[in-house]
Amino acid sequence: MRFARLGPIGHEIPAVLVDDTYYDVSQLTKEIDGAFLETLSETGGADAVRAAALAGSLPAIDNAGSLRVGSPIARPSAIVCIGMNYAAHAAESGSAPPEIPIIFLKTPNTVVGPNDDVQIPRGSTKTDWEVELGVVIGRRASYLDSPADSIRHIAGLVTANDVSERDFQLNASGGQWSKGKCAPGFNPTGPLLVTPDEVDHQNLRLQSWVNGEARQDSRTADQIFDVDFVIWHLSQYLTLEPGDLVLTGTPEGVGLSGRFPYLADGDVCEIEIEGLGRQRQVFRAFEGARV
Repeated sequence: MRFARLGPIGHEIPAVLVDDTYYDVSQLTKEIDGAFLETLSETGGADAVRAAALAGSLPAIDNAGSLRVGSPIARPSAIVCIGMNYAAHAAESGSAPPEIPIIFLKTPNTVVGPNDDVQIPRGSTKTDWEVELGVVIGRRASYLDSPADSIRHIAGLVTANDVSERDFQLNASGGQWSKGKCAPGFNPTGPLLVTPDEVDHQNLRLQSWVNGEARQDSRTADQIFDVDFVIWHLSQYLTLEPGDLVLTGTPEGVGLSGRFPYLADGDVCEIEIEGLGRQRQVFRAFEGARV
């Protein structure tokens, strides 16, 4: 199944995409959130949602193409990220490949729609792009026995841009990274949440472009720690709750490499993961404090 949220910020319609038509699922759930995803994971309810759409029990969203696309998940309780999970990206960052997963956190208010503008933070000189496969948790994960157990805890997969400010990350964070990861809007997510049965999450193509020029092009098969290992490993140290988002690392080809300029006012960043959809953000210069 392919879920989405369409409409203005704060008023998104929960939807399911079936055969190129979006159907309103608000009679089944008010949000694509942890509670709904947990129900789907526990009951196999995705098939029931599809059947309801095909049977005409769910209304089609006739103007879907004209609506803003929101993040396909409502604000998660946690965003846990894996750093340097592709060997070539670790090398371009000046680091050896990690022997165990490196984690950092992003705040929930970084999550925005896939095509929303992103504001460059005040004082930023090194705002960077990072295409990443995002994993959305559907069932509570704590002390899983093995990586083979992870798939039962995954509700869906998303395209994500782990936007980063490298000077804040590397020079102002005191040895950890989150100061460079948590500006509002620094996690465009979507357009779709795709259930794991629809794609091979271990071998998906990831790409990014800036102003139409190619930047990243890799596959999730190149990850040092694959998705199943990551979810199992995280569960040994923290509890993942339904609706939480795990970002699984970015491949080579970012601004940090020194091969490309960092993002500036008016730059257009596009990212895509096959089977999960494409994003497009315009980056805007800082214009004053958010309220």
